[in-house]
Amino acid sequence: MKTLETRDISKMYPGCLALDSVSVSFESGKVNALIGKNGCGKSTLVKIISGAHQATGGDLLIDGEVMNFSSPTDAFASGIATVYQELSLIPYLSVAENIFLGRLPLKRNLIDWKKLYSDAQILLDEMNVDISPRAEIRSLAMWQCQMVEIVKAMSTNPKVILLDEPTSALATNETRELFKIVKKLKEKDVIILYITHRLQELWQIADTCTVLRDGHLIGKIEMENATHKDIIDMMFGDVAIRHRPDDLEYKDEPVLEVNNLNRKDCFNDISFVLRKGEILGIAGMLGSGRSELLRSIFGADKFDSGEVIMNGNSVDGISPVKMKKLGLAMTPEDRKNTGLVQIRSVKDNLCVASIDILGKKEDGKGVFIDRKKETRFVDKQVDELHIKIPDLKLPVSSLSGGNQQKVVVGNWLNTEPTVMLFDEPSRGIDVNAKQQIFQIIWDQSRKGVSCIMVSSELEELLEVCHRILIIRNGKLDGEVIPENLGIDELYSLCMGGVEA
Repeated sequence: MKTLETRDISKMYPGCLALDSVSVSFESGKVNALIGKNGCGKSTLVKIISGAHQATGGDLLIDGEVMNFSSPTDAFASGIATVYQELSLIPYLSVAENIFLGRLPLKRNLIDWKKLYSDAQILLDEMNVDISPRAEIRSLAMWQCQMVEIVKAMSTNPKVILLDEPTSALATNETRELFKIVKKLKEKDVIILYITHRLQELWQIADTCTVLRDGHLIGKIEMENATHKDIIDMMFGDVAIRHRPDDLEYKDEPVLEVNNLNRKDCFNDISFVLRKGEILGIAGMLGSGRSELLRSIFGADKFDSGEVIMNGNSVDGISPVKMKKLGLAMTPEDRKNTGLVQIRSVKDNLCVASIDILGKKEDGKGVFIDRKKETRFVDKQVDELHIKIPDLKLPVSSLSGGNQQKVVVGNWLNTEPTVMLFDEPSRGIDVNAKQQIFQIIWDQSRKGVSCIMVSSELEELLEVCHRILIIRNGKLDGEVIPENLGIDELYSLCMGGVEA
């Protein structure tokens, strides 16, 4: 049996102790899960193991030998392979070429194609992966690409393989296929470290579960003895949840209705009503269909059947353009790639969604931007959202994560929406910025704007929302009032531990 061990591993960043004397061991022949809420330190620990970061103190050992890595290259040379959430495959190359990239077999200084495909086929067969070594990566499904990534990592005969959120972009049936290859890894005498946010996966794939909280090791538990409550208690301990201000009330008037919405492999038969001024949370584990539901309501993705009603009228031919005209706005989960134009200025980004409102006609000269109105729009959002920026002409990429998120929100507020969809509005921003974003949502509620909020941090939903819908495995599984339950109960509901 091989072992990967950390002894008193600590990591100090300026003003932050990310890891505090973490000592834990992981054995081969098992799937060792590593979990914890955002900010717990698990990403830092993984980066230290993979050589991307260096520990401030403590030791990392493989089979009792102390390892000192100054780079991922050092870690790789010592037998540590990492399969990241973001795929590193080259789309226009074959499976075989990707597996042996940088190590292609040569014959008389030319690529030995016969040996390349033969060696790749042997590896694929060993892992029971039914994919042709000649297939181009671009022709494969996401779950097949993840399998190729794992085979590529195993081709180096690693001692340790780190699987970083391997199922985050996969549907349920695709996840099952990926689990088959992960279980096959257990036979290879390799140490498997499995990082996931999908807590419901633990009982399907993991043998042990190690939990970090606030940079501390809380414990390691055998999954055959673990309950949902055990895992949740280890993750959260005693968490004090603040609740929304008492003056936030909503009216009974429906502004958005969703009836029997269906989208294959994402969600099924979803129905709910959003009322004027209400803040409605949608809770569920990663992969439950939360974000996909918001995107379908907004028209960014198509749904298969069902109905969306805005202000009492059924909407046909749903698209982002049509929904925007009807008063719907959406701040996307990935603000960097889909919420902002990074190379453009803060000023431009605050006016992207309202560009049609800013246009004015000039006789014989077409349509031009009304610069006075544009200035009013920009100044209003900078002032009301407290966006900190020395110069509006600077690219939005120069701002902090919190200020970038405010620009995303301000951009859509300039369209004067009646309904706002917030998908992971606090992702990647600090505590103070989170509270500012929550205050913005509360302010919109006071103005009568209705909001739907999705967040992986379920405690945020308890803090911000009037009401929370539970989505589990793509189905609406209940409705709760934040004042009536704690964070442990909400997580249990999302995982299916108790009934809503």
